[in-house]
Amino acid sequence: MILRGALLQATWTGSKESMIAKHLNYVAEAAKQGAQIMCFQELFYSPYFCQAQDARHYSWVERIPEGPTTKLMQETAKKHGIALIVPMYEEEQPGVYYNTAAVIDADGTYLGKYRKTHIPHLTGFWEKYYFRPGNLGYPVFQSTLGIKIGVYICYDRHFPEGARMLGLHGAELVFIPSATSRGLSQHLWRIEQTSHAIANGYFVGTINRVGKEEEFGPNDYYGQSYFCTPRGEFVGDIGDAYKEELLVRDLDMDLVRQVRNTWQFYRDRRPEMYGDICAL
Repeated sequence: MILRGALLQATWTGSKESMIAKHLNYVAEAAKQGAQIMCFQELFYSPYFCQAQDARHYSWVERIPEGPTTKLMQETAKKHGIALIVPMYEEEQPGVYYNTAAVIDADGTYLGKYRKTHIPHLTGFWEKYYFRPGNLGYPVFQSTLGIKIGVYICYDRHFPEGARMLGLHGAELVFIPSATSRGLSQHLWRIEQTSHAIANGYFVGTINRVGKEEEFGPNDYYGQSYFCTPRGEFVGDIGDAYKEELLVRDLDMDLVRQVRNTWQFYRDRRPEMYGDICAL
């Protein structure tokens, strides 16, 4: 089965409203190109405000799925017949906030959400000030497209344990939306996500935003979004390192079974020998 997927690495426009409008236009364009599923970048409608600790940025939150952006994206998904992974700043209740991605099926059905599990706290990425660690585990979502979808968000990608959990739960395509800056982890960008794909036998679609958001700090986001196969091979070219770009790629989902039948990592794993990984 060939699944046509899309990723959008976008520049900051200056407002929430214009960011949402930009993404709506790109959804229409992706659908026009035949895309069946599309993922946006981490915290898609806002700047990456975590470069500084400032309480005014709590105003970016919305409820999920009750909030207006989730509802709008459900309508958009249904209109274009395209599944959407929509990362946003989620409010559970006043003062309790998460870095979250809503998963919406191609018929507009809200399938659920993933909350970022691993929260960094270092210069340029002061996320513990803004987000509680995720508490929903590693859900996998069955789509009407005939695939099972998982989500991992940005800093999560440095932790192979969660990537394996998504595989154990049946994920066949895992999206990893991100906001990561030039010079810090750029040399890891083409290694970690392809490694997750190889170790777990699934496709990965990973996004990084692009450009500088100088009003909020010096981070220089380097784009280079890509899809890779369960063999860790790039599907087409990776995204530009400096420019906004919509990537649309064909994914041969039959490779998931082929690769897992060749590399029997799930059969040969020894969980009874890994107890120390879970030690507190």
